[in-house]
Amino acid sequence: MSAVRKLYDLAGADPEVRFSPFCWRTKLALAHKRLGFETIPWRFTEKEEIAFSGSKLVPVLVDGEKTVADSQAIAEYLEATYPDAPSLFGGAQGYALTAFVRRWSEGVLQASLVKILVPDIYKMIHPKDQPYFRESREARLGISIEALDAERSAHMAPFLAALQTLRFTLKGQKFLGGDTPLYADHIVFGALQWGVKTSSVPLLEDGDVVGLWMRAVLDYYGDRVGK
Repeated sequence: MSAVRKLYDLAGADPEVRFSPFCWRTKLALAHKRLGFETIPWRFTEKEEIAFSGSKLVPVLVDGEKTVADSQAIAEYLEATYPDAPSLFGGAQGYALTAFVRRWSEGVLQASLVKILVPDIYKMIHPKDQPYFRESREARLGISIEALDAERSAHMAPFLAALQTLRFTLKGQKFLGGDTPLYADHIVFGALQWGVKTSSVPLLEDGDVVGLWMRAVLDYYGDRVGK
């Protein structure tokens, strides 16, 4: 496939700010497979820019003549297309275990984070995206962005509770994948990096095992991850 791959990556008003949890999964997966790629900043209302993919959302990966949308589909594509590179799932049984981690991350961790982060994301995205973001998120959550902002402290407790299982796990092993990260690590890292990149309040205390694990993930992949 292509030596230079293109990844459409969600950006804020500042194109250097990349915060999508799903795009972070994909960047880590590409780094894990030791594949070079360049990112293309994309914003919520730029649907026409990725219409060729059949998707209205990022990540979208262009790998030579192949286009793949959706982080899970991209991970499975990379695993199948580059079997000689390090495995993302650690074997066939790893797919099932990773599916559990993905559902926990999206249904518990990201669900607890969204009410904390939406007000800050609204402020940092491009003005052209703000009407769409407000309408879609307020409809999804059933509450105004301003009300979420006022209630932020109340939404911290579910997030901190969600971290406990992760903390207990990481106290006993270096990565969720064991001695090295796997796609399960990428999924959970993406959710937390979403918070780190957007939250106006600290989410983790200094020395928190979760924060140390996040640093270890980034250190493992070095400069292959990108923004």
